[in-house]
Amino acid sequence: MSLVGRPTSKDVAQEAGVSQSTVSLVLGGKWRGRVSPATARSVRGAAERLGYRPNLAARNLRLGTTQTVLLMVPTLTAPFFGPVYTGAARVAARHGFGVVVSTWPDDAVGPADSPFAAPDEAIDGILASSMAVEALGEFRETPAVMLDSGPDGRPGGSVPTVDFGVADGMRAIAAHLADLGHRRIGHVAAAVDQWTFHARADALASAVAALPGGNLTRAACAIDVASAKDAAGRLLDGPDRPTALVCDDDLIAAGAYKAARARGLDVPSDLSVTGFDDVLLAIALEPELTTVRLPAEELGAQGMTALLDLLAGGRPAPRVLPGELVVRDSTAAPSTGRPPSSRGGGRRV
Repeated sequence: MSLVGRPTSKDVAQEAGVSQSTVSLVLGGKWRGRVSPATARSVRGAAERLGYRPNLAARNLRLGTTQTVLLMVPTLTAPFFGPVYTGAARVAARHGFGVVVSTWPDDAVGPADSPFAAPDEAIDGILASSMAVEALGEFRETPAVMLDSGPDGRPGGSVPTVDFGVADGMRAIAAHLADLGHRRIGHVAAAVDQWTFHARADALASAVAALPGGNLTRAACAIDVASAKDAAGRLLDGPDRPTALVCDDDLIAAGAYKAARARGLDVPSDLSVTGFDDVLLAIALEPELTTVRLPAEELGAQGMTALLDLLAGGRPAPRVLPGELVVRDSTAAPSTGRPPSSRGGGRRV
């Protein structure tokens, strides 16, 4: 058969000797029980020989949907957000959806800009990770689910949320350090105006305040090693040096390690250090890092599940995913404290 231009479903039907509706059933995956397996093989063979590809834009126009979801994240360089995408894409693919990614940085001001000329025509919904609901901006009419962004506290707020139990995670870290005998605790805090870091700071402050003789000092930094090293150094050079540093992120903990070693302090015999997230860096550090494991891939998967429910007319309830305290070799009793309690493994928080 001689074809001019892109082959159509009509060409495939003629090549296979079937109707166009049969081609649509087979290539749309809806042929079982309606078309024989032999006919389905014939149609797929004809499509392959002709190099036919379905016109997805035309199909979506007929359906009134793009089958596309936008995932918005603060950055593509942080290792945390890769698994979030993986989880979202896995669930989306099972339902015939695709996921595209755009960034809206932590320090951006005002509502997010759309990467599309007409957002409502380009995407069906949004997963927005680690950003305030107000940042949805021109997406405010688009169905959305907020990830790791905190409850929708606006009057009448109704954007579904999937969050981590970060406050419980920080309380678990504080309890672990307290059990080891630590009372002077330094917080190397992320200088990022996000709900997740505010929740961590508040939980740690409350936990340390409840300890007899508890004392908390804090220094803020960007989420990078150099800035974290400087912030940790300020705490370690203070008049009442902490015996443990609690870091808001595993990358921040790497900076704390550098600050300790620059001062001749051994981790953990002279200084305990903890992180948060449990990315691959946590076991690349020496000693391996005590941290809170957050199920990033499950966050993406649960977020996509909630969004698909929303798109189908449902009203998904808020979800909170627990973290897990993973105790490794970066924490021990302070040199003047009592011996450490049993360590290893992890527990849900």
